[in-house]
Amino acid sequence: MKNKRKITAASLAALLIVLLLAACGGKNNDASSSSPSASEPAASASSPSASASASAPADSGTKLTGDFEIQYFVGGYGDKWWKKVIADFAAANPDLNVIESGGPQINEQMKPRWIGGNPPDFVYIDGAGLNDRQMVEDGQLEDLTDWFASAKNIDGTPIKDILAQPPQQYNGKIYNIPLVLNSWGIFWDKALFKEKGWTEPQDFQAFLDVSDKIKAAGINPFIHTGKYPYYINGAFLFPTIVSENNNDPSILQDMAANKVEAFQKPAVLAALNKIVQIRDKGFIDKASVQINHTDSQMLFLQHKDAFIPNGLWLPNEMSKDIPSGFDFGFIPSIGQNAGGKIVANTSTATVAIASKAKNKEAAKAFLQFIFSKAQASQWAELSGAPSNIKGDISASNAPSHVKDAAKFLTDPNTVVIPTITYNADVDKAMMDATLALTIGKITPEEWVKRVTDVAAKVK
Repeated sequence: MKNKRKITAASLAALLIVLLLAACGGKNNDASSSSPSASEPAASASSPSASASASAPADSGTKLTGDFEIQYFVGGYGDKWWKKVIADFAAANPDLNVIESGGPQINEQMKPRWIGGNPPDFVYIDGAGLNDRQMVEDGQLEDLTDWFASAKNIDGTPIKDILAQPPQQYNGKIYNIPLVLNSWGIFWDKALFKEKGWTEPQDFQAFLDVSDKIKAAGINPFIHTGKYPYYINGAFLFPTIVSENNNDPSILQDMAANKVEAFQKPAVLAALNKIVQIRDKGFIDKASVQINHTDSQMLFLQHKDAFIPNGLWLPNEMSKDIPSGFDFGFIPSIGQNAGGKIVANTSTATVAIASKAKNKEAAKAFLQFIFSKAQASQWAELSGAPSNIKGDISASNAPSHVKDAAKFLTDPNTVVIPTITYNADVDKAMMDATLALTIGKITPEEWVKRVTDVAAKVK
């Protein structure tokens, strides 16, 4: 589900209480953030509190009637949460005819209706084929600025007060609200590491040290998705750049603004040279260069490889193929030097109301319904990913890797990178250059030259 903002330290705690509440994907506001494929969701685990809250009326003063259509993409997060929350909302509003339009190809299937001015009422913006910025620019989304300022969820809490990441603004206006919070990072199998006596890495040197032992045991230390290099960029390169830039994410924001000088900073070369170290030590599986995400993930699950850069959707996306006893370990970053802060590169998936929706009243009521603490917990349990809603899910049935992610994201020492959207041409240049770097075709300096040539043209 990879579809492609800055979180303050104060919102961090909120953030991971979110995470506790609450992986396929990487860049949320963009097609590359949506996942290249769709998979079945993780096993269902309903929470009594979620069901109880779900049965409450969305708006006690209003009776919702007519047709209400919801469009949602089904990828690495699955569809169990969507089916459950939609059923709960329909039960709470028996006079409303709720229509589900969901699936892995739904964005492409619904495109003619959006173009023709006959869109569904409510849309989940994730997956290939939907770009929130483009939808705003095309006038397809409802302006929610005034509504959001005072909107309360079904529990009576202002929605703006419970979000870990606030909505992105377009010229000062709000059109979509983040529902899902994802973090890139590095995964391994805790059970395998325990069996072998390997130390789980907390920094780059520790990663190199344990990778020496892994290689000596006949296992490839590291595999990535060569067909989609934004995995290694999102989970390793970008967090490492921030770490090398004194933990200041503004360097990535300058890169997103196509400022050539940002790509030329020492922090970029330092991060690229860490990829070179991994490469030159022979830690990167040579199969990486040509395989897609599911193939690399399968090799990881089979213990052909010990580490993989990915997003929090990974366990859910591969739920049918996870071996018995496999225990996902997760850390948002490994590129930091010893004693350095963890850096979490985040992204969000958002929801919105169509500007030409026929039942905006029901759509707003649905927003009030889904942005509750109970639904945050239910999302975490049924999708295997964090919600963007603050709340403690430590006692829930959310997967352990989600709780691990929450631990990092709630730590005030964690540096959280906001969701950042790069120019499409520059993004492709970075991905192509990183892939070339991993196989020794170019140097870090040539990486910078390739990317800055493109950035200069689009600036």
